[in-house]
Amino acid sequence: MTSSAYPNFKTHFAELFHQAGNNITTLDASIRIELARTKQASHGDYSCNLAMQLAKPLHKNPREIAGLLIDALPPSPYLEKVEVAGAGFINLFLKNSAKQQYLQQVLQSKEAFGNSDFGQGKKIQVEFVSANPTGPLHVGHGRGAAIGASLSSILAAAGFNVSREFYVNDAGRQMDILTLSTWLRYLELNNIRAPFPENAYQGDYVKTMAQLIQQAHAQRYVHQPGLLLEDLPENVHETGINTDEQLDTLIANAKKILGQDYAYIHNFVLTEQLGDCRNDLMEFGVEFDTWFSEQSLFDNGLVAHTIQLLEKKHYLYLQDGAIWFRSTDFGDEKDRVVQRENDQFTYFASDIAYHLNKFERGFDQVINIWGADHHGYISRVKGALQALELDPAKLEIALVQFAVLYRDGKKAPMSTRSGEFVTLRELRQEVGKDAARFFYVMRKSDQHLDFDLDLAKSQSNENPVYYVQYAHARVCSVLAQWDGDMNDLVEANAEALSSPAELALLQKLIDFPDTVEMAAKEFSPHLIAFYLRELASEFHSYYNSTRFLVPEIPLQHARLALIASIRQVLNNGLRLLGVSTPDKM
Repeated sequence: MTSSAYPNFKTHFAELFHQAGNNITTLDASIRIELARTKQASHGDYSCNLAMQLAKPLHKNPREIAGLLIDALPPSPYLEKVEVAGAGFINLFLKNSAKQQYLQQVLQSKEAFGNSDFGQGKKIQVEFVSANPTGPLHVGHGRGAAIGASLSSILAAAGFNVSREFYVNDAGRQMDILTLSTWLRYLELNNIRAPFPENAYQGDYVKTMAQLIQQAHAQRYVHQPGLLLEDLPENVHETGINTDEQLDTLIANAKKILGQDYAYIHNFVLTEQLGDCRNDLMEFGVEFDTWFSEQSLFDNGLVAHTIQLLEKKHYLYLQDGAIWFRSTDFGDEKDRVVQRENDQFTYFASDIAYHLNKFERGFDQVINIWGADHHGYISRVKGALQALELDPAKLEIALVQFAVLYRDGKKAPMSTRSGEFVTLRELRQEVGKDAARFFYVMRKSDQHLDFDLDLAKSQSNENPVYYVQYAHARVCSVLAQWDGDMNDLVEANAEALSSPAELALLQKLIDFPDTVEMAAKEFSPHLIAFYLRELASEFHSYYNSTRFLVPEIPLQHARLALIASIRQVLNNGLRLLGVSTPDKM
């Protein structure tokens, strides 16, 4: 699967076993021949369980079938020996020469090593972050950003045509709440007091936006608050505004008072927060091909069109003045409203239209990276796609559990609405982009992440990103002391690399393309992080026990070629995760 003519060993041996299987029986199309890396060197390099898959259809003992498969296995120039193990596993041992020759491929491929054609150029869209533009990104958003960006890079390396997309929720209630919050803070600057709702946005960034409006437009948007409190309790100044119903009344009154000026304040706060979000993500090494506006779905009539399509297919009904989608027909726990009594479309309606639009743009597959709190949303969105006669299997949802930040052993609050949150920018300033990017992807996305700030800032072997980057810097240090030509290393004779540690490192390099492919297949960037930590660990042990600039030139070149290859793979892997590769530390 690699770009070079040198084979992917797992694919190569799978093809040989397919031939062997057909030599002893006719393999059923449902049988998938896969090879796994063994955990112990004494068990070989790869293991195949085909014999156990054939035990039932052939009515034979797996070990007996394993023997038949080995006898029928076509010869391979890369295979040293084959053994039957355990209940019927077939263990394969690579020739040392096959591992040694692989160095040349790494050094010749350079940045392309690890790339494959697994994705076959399929168009795939990855939508991630998509945070409401109602305040600075917090550390919870950061994990989705790191995972989405890393997964997009991994998919591209695996041969997919990737499009990265941010869905801008610029048409909903939350933007109205932010607009109202900013205007109320603006009135305060002009000595006009009105109750500030408990459930409005409290952060200092709201006051900053109010100050910017004041500086640009002075008192243009000042209005007395009389009409603002219409239809609210008379004692609202004493009791405060603390319900969603009262907040919505306040928003409606603000729209009446401001008229066309409301649109200016709305657009201003949207532009400010979206601009801040773009800059924040760019500084985090995360960029998007498309910023898709939710409002455009309404402006272009796509939401109304989508609802009409569902109506024609008889998946909608009227009840209590609202229009409902029959999502229970597709496994949802209850039906969902798509249009309220006041004729306003729900967020779910615009989400259906958005997903329809994705597939109309020609994507072969769509991946949504959502927070784990959206788990219940999956069945209704997939159900809506099925109702629209689209294949719901083409939509993959990767759930991201929350990241919990710890500073000095204490849990930090992260509530956007209350204003008491730790921003992604603050995190990056404290621990650096590299540590933040690496720490976010160290665990599977659906596992909780406790982000230890003290560990992320430490320069120790316990800090995984420091440990991996230090391995890269160590190689650079050795090569800086060598005054030879890198082209000599590409042509180096690697036969001298015969110690257990060297052969293990060679095999680890061979594993990298498979790891990238598996990470793409399983939507799991953490596999790259695991791999890099293991490679760094094996390298550090080798470094501490080995001399590189030895007088024997063939041995010197072989060892330098090995560590240069390790540096290249560390560079390629860290690049996929958005982490830098310093030459010195």
